[in-house]
Amino acid sequence: MPPATRAAHHIETTAESLQEYLTRLEIQKEALERELAAIVAHLGSVQRALSALTDLMTDSAAVDVLTGASEDADTDAATTTPRADATQKSRPTTRGRSGKPQAAKEPAVRPRAGKAGSYGRLTEQIMDYFARVAGDDVRARDVAAALGRDTDSGSVNAVRSTLDRLVGASRIERTGRGLYRAKS
Repeated sequence: MPPATRAAHHIETTAESLQEYLTRLEIQKEALERELAAIVAHLGSVQRALSALTDLMTDSAAVDVLTGASEDADTDAATTTPRADATQKSRPTTRGRSGKPQAAKEPAVRPRAGKAGSYGRLTEQIMDYFARVAGDDVRARDVAAALGRDTDSGSVNAVRSTLDRLVGASRIERTGRGLYRAKS
């Protein structure tokens, strides 16, 4: 084979290889576009769910404030938010086994512990503890033990996280590795 024919053959082989490679890349591009579309759709649904949960938590907090603040019906009626009214009016209906419309169930609300405040308000409990120990340096595990939250590592870690948050908010100070002290 003369060199010109050989060069033409190499060019032709390279062009065929590149054409096959281009076809594979186009298929891969389409697959990635479909995957991206699915991810965008999933992202949208997660954002909507998070928004709904945030609204539910906000409404739940408002209900807690309303029921805990006053038992007077006039006060409750005056402080009811328009959003809460709209939510109650537009509650969807579902069809039970009989096929007849039924009112949708109320959203489940986590019951509060029997001992009000015994296992809540961690930030306030920690600040009260630091008020009692005055200027002493204390470890997170000691704080957890004093608050009765040393039963498992998760509870101790919750205390540590809250202590770190309080340091960030400049309400207490870190005096060493794992040591904390009330702000003077």
